[in-house]
Amino acid sequence: MLQLLLHRKTTGPVVEQAVRGVVLVPTKELARQAQSMIQQLAAYCARDIRVANVSAAEDSASQRAVLMEKPDIVVGTPSRVLNHLQQDSLRLRDSLELLVMDEADLLFSFGFEEELKSLLCHLPRIYQAFLMSATFNEDVQALKELVLHNPVTLKLQESQLPGPEQLQQFQVVCATEEDKFLLLFALLKLALIRGKALLFVNTLERSYRLRLFLEQFSIPTCVLNGELPLRSRCHIISQFNQGLYDCVIATDAEVLGASVRGKRRGKGHKGDRGSDPEAGVARGIDFHHVCAVLNFDLPPSPEAYIHRAGRTARANNPGIVLTFVLPTELPHLGKIEELLGGDSGTPTLLPYQFRMEEIEGFRYRCRDAMRSVTKQGIREARLKEIKEELLHSERLKTYFEDNPRDLQLLRHDLPLHPAVVKPHLGHVPDYLVPPALRGLVSPHKKRKKLSFKKATKAKARNPLRSFRHRGERHGPAEPS
Repeated sequence: MLQLLLHRKTTGPVVEQAVRGVVLVPTKELARQAQSMIQQLAAYCARDIRVANVSAAEDSASQRAVLMEKPDIVVGTPSRVLNHLQQDSLRLRDSLELLVMDEADLLFSFGFEEELKSLLCHLPRIYQAFLMSATFNEDVQALKELVLHNPVTLKLQESQLPGPEQLQQFQVVCATEEDKFLLLFALLKLALIRGKALLFVNTLERSYRLRLFLEQFSIPTCVLNGELPLRSRCHIISQFNQGLYDCVIATDAEVLGASVRGKRRGKGHKGDRGSDPEAGVARGIDFHHVCAVLNFDLPPSPEAYIHRAGRTARANNPGIVLTFVLPTELPHLGKIEELLGGDSGTPTLLPYQFRMEEIEGFRYRCRDAMRSVTKQGIREARLKEIKEELLHSERLKTYFEDNPRDLQLLRHDLPLHPAVVKPHLGHVPDYLVPPALRGLVSPHKKRKKLSFKKATKAKARNPLRSFRHRGERHGPAEPS
């Protein structure tokens, strides 16, 4: 796309500035990522190629001002692009040359079918279209018939996931739900999982249940919550990529267990009510240097497993995928293995060799922590996080400065205690550590944090002024 636009501007006749390319993505996070990548690729020709992101609904006024300058490329979700087309702030009928649809298999799954059909009515009769998808399903086929005419299909010959020498995939069968929590606690608290990790669950309610459970043992985690504002979610991903924390709990972008095709956006799982329908986590978001992906809940489909596992073992780096399975989920696990194994028939998900009897001493602690996490506590935790984001929002700072009483009313709510944290659970006595791991793990080791105050104070100290002579005091010499 960039090469074609530059070639037209340098060799073709002088034409009026207009929007020549449109990139459609299913989520706001992907829109920001696509905009950033285009800007990086066009860093040395930024004056010739301009790109605008119209995915954020709260910036409509500023987006209209940017679109009036007619950028070369517009990036956004189908609903936001259609909204600007209907308001005449964006016109494509006489200028569009290239249409790109990334993560095409999700565009229909997110409920964008009606928006896409309406959007196509605003496009010219002749343009070039690209559909890109990691999987080929019914939604991609329907979108292909809707958008493309006599298309050429390009299939990459490489496998969907890296080979076993780069990506190790394991599965562990847990007899009960309690065993899943117990095993996860042991893996994280005893530092058996090294480096940054992504924990995938199937619902937002499960995300907070898992986070509050791990908080009982002083294991810091972060939930990538679709209910939070876009900037907050992108900030979480950015801090994770920078290494500020090592563990993020996330959910899939799809409605689990069934396709949402034909349903309205926002009618997701009962536990995800109120989340942003255009917030995607597992699909396409670029997480840096992820060492392990833990499927705490079994993925709802083989395609979802591929997208989850694709977050690790990137750019020739090694990675591990560990999937927790209940006995009732074994038939569904077989379907995933069938897709991954292909015609070879060799098992892809190897059994994870772990002796559960070695960590039986932690079971009573695990039960105690699980009882502390209630449904009411989960609701309060979600509400508390949203309130804190509102208080930290830059946009609301000026409002609260002008209306201090509103801030006092907001802060006068009852204090939230989602779960009673018991300090002794964060300490692991040596006698509870499995004998085979004693001397190899350090459950009490914490991440070192640089104290800014101490560093500043040490830097500002003048050794000449702080010098104190503590030698012996000698009296006046006696006359001889």
